[in-house]
Amino acid sequence: MSAWKPELDAIIGARHGGQIEHVLGLLIKLDARHPNVAEIVYQLAWTHDALGRPLDAIPLYEKAVALGLLPGELSGALIGLGSTLRLTGQAARAVEVLETGRRQFPENREFEVFLSMALHSAGRHAEAMKLLLTTLVETSEDLGVSAYQRTIRFQASQLDQAAG
Repeated sequence: MSAWKPELDAIIGARHGGQIEHVLGLLIKLDARHPNVAEIVYQLAWTHDALGRPLDAIPLYEKAVALGLLPGELSGALIGLGSTLRLTGQAARAVEVLETGRRQFPENREFEVFLSMALHSAGRHAEAMKLLLTTLVETSEDLGVSAYQRTIRFQASQLDQAAG
């Protein structure tokens, strides 16, 4: 185990306890002692995001991805980056990031939900709605949604024509 890992785990535990502002300072100090550790940088990005500092989070998400993360963390970093880009008005970049994540992690259906929001923000409304409806019928266990699955799928397929 890396020398920084137990300390990072303890810091993340404190964050789950609601001490997010305090955690940021601890992460900054940990990052200074262990620079360019993807997992630490990712947690810094996440913490900035949670504190409502998206412009600070974006370059950290990008750095963490570039440094190389394990699959579970990479998935979370791409979701965080894509979502934060969308929220800062960078919808086209958000779509690119989320489409990349969707290709890398096809089993992670949350990418489709975040991608649909980014597509909507990018003005691609029919595509966004179609993706969201398809994801809904493929993942919902709700009996009402399941009962109308065929109709919802048909209507989703008609959105491209209605938009054109």
